[in-house]
Amino acid sequence: MRDQDSRVDAYIAQFSEEQQSRMKALRSLIHETVPQVRETIKYAMPTFLYEGDLIYFAANKNHTGLYPMPSGVSHFAEELLSYHTSKGAIRFPLDRALPLDLIRRIILFRVEENERKQEEKKHKNKK
Repeated sequence: MRDQDSRVDAYIAQFSEEQQSRMKALRSLIHETVPQVRETIKYAMPTFLYEGDLIYFAANKNHTGLYPMPSGVSHFAEELLSYHTSKGAIRFPLDRALPLDLIRRIILFRVEENERKQEEKKHKNKK
C-alpha cells in the first residue's frame, strides 16, 4: 500500500498542470520502483524515505529538480551530461521529457546505497 502524505498532494497542486503532470509521474515512478517507500515534506520539498532519505523532487520555473543526494548525481555523471547538475541536484528542463528509465536506475542505486548503509550500521552496532 502506498504511504502517501497529503502535504505532497498540496505541494503538487500549487503548480502548473505541466509541472503537476511531471511531479505525479515522478511520484508514481518512485512508488512503483520502491513499493515500501514513505513520503513526507522536508526542506519544503516532497521527500521519499526508504532506509533514510532516498530522493527529493521540486518544481521550479523552467525545470523539475530531482535531488538524489550527491552520490546519485556523481554515479550517473556521464549519463547526465546533457542536463544541468550540481553536487546533489539534477535539473530536467520543462521542454524535454523526463528520462524515466534513467531516473528509475538512479532510484534503484539510491535504494542499494541506503540498504548498504543500514547493514553497515547494524554490523557496527553488533561490535
